[in-house]
Amino acid sequence: MKAAQIQKYSKNIEAQIVDIPIPSIKDNEVLIKVKVAAINPLEILNITGSVKLIQDYEMPLVLGNELTGIVEKVGNNVHGFKVGDPIYTRLPIEKIGAFAEYAAVDAASIWHLPKNLDFVTGAGAPLTGLTAYQGLIEELEAKKGQTVFIPGGSGSFGQMAVPIAKAMGLKVIVSGSPSAKERTLNAGADQYIDYTKENYWEILDKVDFVIDTLGADEFERELSIIKPGGRLLSLRTGPNKQFAIDQGLPKWKQIIFGMVGAKFDKKAKKKGVQYRFIFVRADGKQLEKITKIIEENNIVPAIDPTNFTIDDVNAALNLVANGHTKGKVVIKF
Repeated sequence: MKAAQIQKYSKNIEAQIVDIPIPSIKDNEVLIKVKVAAINPLEILNITGSVKLIQDYEMPLVLGNELTGIVEKVGNNVHGFKVGDPIYTRLPIEKIGAFAEYAAVDAASIWHLPKNLDFVTGAGAPLTGLTAYQGLIEELEAKKGQTVFIPGGSGSFGQMAVPIAKAMGLKVIVSGSPSAKERTLNAGADQYIDYTKENYWEILDKVDFVIDTLGADEFERELSIIKPGGRLLSLRTGPNKQFAIDQGLPKWKQIIFGMVGAKFDKKAKKKGVQYRFIFVRADGKQLEKITKIIEENNIVPAIDPTNFTIDDVNAALNLVANGHTKGKVVIKF
């Protein structure tokens, strides 16, 4: 089968197209015939080795964290899935490999493709959906009636996070570009701040939570609007000691992440706020819940219109690396 691999971590954003055997499956796994794989900024981090302290991969590595496909074979201990079922998944962190014609995946990581999505739009849903779900429920422990602000939340993360947050009964505020205002309000946002006209830190005050999609440069501004006892969850700023503990990482990694995240923890503590970082994991049971929200709210992720196949993987990776996409970038098989 064709697959896109790296042989080692590198600053060069490129993969090699190789021909490798179709993987065999274990009793707890299914063999998926991949239909569409999504490309995320996470792939760039996997290529450069930026997350190797969290997950260090054996080489060569087949890239790709997110896919849709059809169940081709079912392991002896797998229940709830049969050959021919359309599925979607964020692959387990320790065993990625969506950029291939077939993937062997733990059945506990997959779920049935939402009825309102096809293989293309479905590929844009699991990773951001799980990030939003785990962020809101596990990291923020958000409760009905509380307020969450998502700066830069008009992109692919926001289009999943907004309706999930609304389904939980939260008040949702988003800042982003003027072009995404109508789409974001239609997805359920209560308030939209056009960053070209207004500064959110001059408008907002005493929100319960901020989910940061912008990174370390925004940290202090985001902190300034959170009420004491609130939480700031970042998808980008970087891990801290609490993250290492939650992940069950060894003591030496807890010490390293503690040092790396110390300045953020310190600034947050000064404001009476908790700082959290998330690295989303696979979870089929959570995908089942997300599927209901997707179907009930008819959420359809925006997909970049550029057509890519696996032979174009490097062009697709570079499009994501340069950040000028018009939705989730996907590779069609």
